[in-house]
Amino acid sequence: MKILNTSIHGILDYATVIAFASAPSLLGFSGAPAMLAYLLAVVHLAMTVLTDMPLGLVKIIPMRLHALVEMLVGPTLIAAAFLAPSLVLGAQVFFIASGVAICAVWLFSDYASATQSD
Repeated sequence: MKILNTSIHGILDYATVIAFASAPSLLGFSGAPAMLAYLLAVVHLAMTVLTDMPLGLVKIIPMRLHALVEMLVGPTLIAAAFLAPSLVLGAQVFFIASGVAICAVWLFSDYASATQSD
């Protein structure tokens, strides 16, 4: 069931950027996990700004590619959290929760509702 149109998806994407950017400070983790969170914030912001959807600003990335990236990133975050036992608990829980959230948004998003030029 695809209940999230591309406008709602865009709002959730920008909220995800804020979550990645603020998590290290709010949850108290630093070092490599914090750098990963900041890197994910930058990449997610770039993807969102450049995607061909209502809240995208430049609209050069097709929504299908955006969907593919999210389909890969969600499970990767979950796996990485389990494969990196040295992560502090706050970082581990954050990356698992982020991965689950990205998977859920991917699952429930109606990517076809974007106006695509391809």
